[in-house]
Amino acid sequence: MFTSWTLLSLAASVRLTAGLAIGPVGSFVVANKTIAPDGVPRAAVLAGGTFPGPLVRGRIGDNFRLTVIDQQKDIRMLEPTSIHWHGLFQNGTNYMDGPSFINQCPISPGNSFTYDFTSQQSGTFWYHSHLATQYCDGLRGAMVIYDPKDAYLHAYDVDDESTVITLSDWYNVFAETVDPVIYAHQRPWTYRCHSLQHDSGCDHRQKGLRYRFRLVNLACDSNYVFQIDGHKNLTIIEADGILHQPLSVDSIQIYAAQRYSFILTANQPIGNYWIRANPNNGPTGFAGGINSAILRYIGANNSEPTTSQDTSVNGLVNEVNLHPLVDPGAPGGAFIGGADVQLNLALAFDLTTFKFTINGVAFVPPTVPVLLQILSGAQNAQSLLPNGSVYTLPHFASVEVTLAGGVVGGGHPFHLHGHAFDVIRSAGSTTYNYVNPARRDVVNIGGAGDNVTIRFFTDNRGPWFLHCHIDWHLEAGFAIVFAEDVPDWKSELIPTAEWNQLCPIYNALPASITSLAA
Repeated sequence: MFTSWTLLSLAASVRLTAGLAIGPVGSFVVANKTIAPDGVPRAAVLAGGTFPGPLVRGRIGDNFRLTVIDQQKDIRMLEPTSIHWHGLFQNGTNYMDGPSFINQCPISPGNSFTYDFTSQQSGTFWYHSHLATQYCDGLRGAMVIYDPKDAYLHAYDVDDESTVITLSDWYNVFAETVDPVIYAHQRPWTYRCHSLQHDSGCDHRQKGLRYRFRLVNLACDSNYVFQIDGHKNLTIIEADGILHQPLSVDSIQIYAAQRYSFILTANQPIGNYWIRANPNNGPTGFAGGINSAILRYIGANNSEPTTSQDTSVNGLVNEVNLHPLVDPGAPGGAFIGGADVQLNLALAFDLTTFKFTINGVAFVPPTVPVLLQILSGAQNAQSLLPNGSVYTLPHFASVEVTLAGGVVGGGHPFHLHGHAFDVIRSAGSTTYNYVNPARRDVVNIGGAGDNVTIRFFTDNRGPWFLHCHIDWHLEAGFAIVFAEDVPDWKSELIPTAEWNQLCPIYNALPASITSLAA
């Protein structure tokens, strides 16, 4: 189900996308197309010609072979591209992770590249461009890896393409024209709409059945408070691809790049119920049907709901109440600083350079991907570029990272590539949990006074990005790279021949293709 967040009629804004799923083997063309999610036409960058892109699906253990064909020709936007498979660890295939100038050179227009990896994970993920702010121009979509032995299989009756819900924001100007300096201080006037898409087009549900909904925030900025009128028990069972113990809530606050699975039992009288996703910025509220979609029981008429927003009983999901179902517990000792490596990152916005900084340094992408710097012999572990933004980590070590909140433009959702981490201290909390903390790959670092602390174990060699997932903040420098087990990269990370050709082809492009400023 898709509903624009402007005052478009509901019927006119429904999009039917069932049947567009691909995977684990397949391809999609990345090309430019004019779309109008909010009724205002503008060119976009799309996977498979749709916004969001087609659902990518597979099963645990599958060998994914996904060919991305770049056919972009619109000079007003960046024409190269790369795809990140968000939440997948890429253990042993770091070169398939996707971030441009960290793990690969971009795919050049007129060329293709096959992402080839095997996943031993299951859960709810997504994919998006990882070149500058390109995904804000439309290149994003959901990804689900199913597990036929899922521990909660007995708890729901339906889990398929029809139960994937995506939340997105949309802008009426090209992403690269949004000034990150202005954006850091206030949301831009170009902010136009949000969208909620349900892959079945019309969300018809059968009374009495239990549905596993997979909620994915594809936004470039916004976080949302999600709820369904008349259904106060949304039972969360998964956060960011990790199964958690069941937690019943009325509503879910979901930050950019986060995912939740929840079980909903269709146990209310046959009728129509508002689905609400209220953003933290842009047009808020529900007047005239904005920020809303419809949950329609089979047998109900086709009228709009008359339901009212529920008063909270169980409240929002609180991260401190999330506990992993399998193998709980943070690595390292059960005390502050009880990890092999401790990193206290000073996060700030520099009012003189108008850049976000981590430990005083704003991230600037290198011209040679971090991975290639080592594989080619151009750099050693001590001189990896960009200077001041690469942190080397030993293999098989526990790492504790502290991220203080309160930086302008927040809340900031920070994402770590290549790992899930244990959130031993969450935003809004002053307590530390080493026994069974939430485990995920995107965390909100909160406001002033918060000191969010995460831990992970370095069992996945390669360069891994840590960055704010508000895409304009990343563009303005809010990132670092963890270079994990550098001495073994050459012997253990062996890219494909096709990967080896990405940089020569890209470096031969004229500046007019690789930079909008040229």
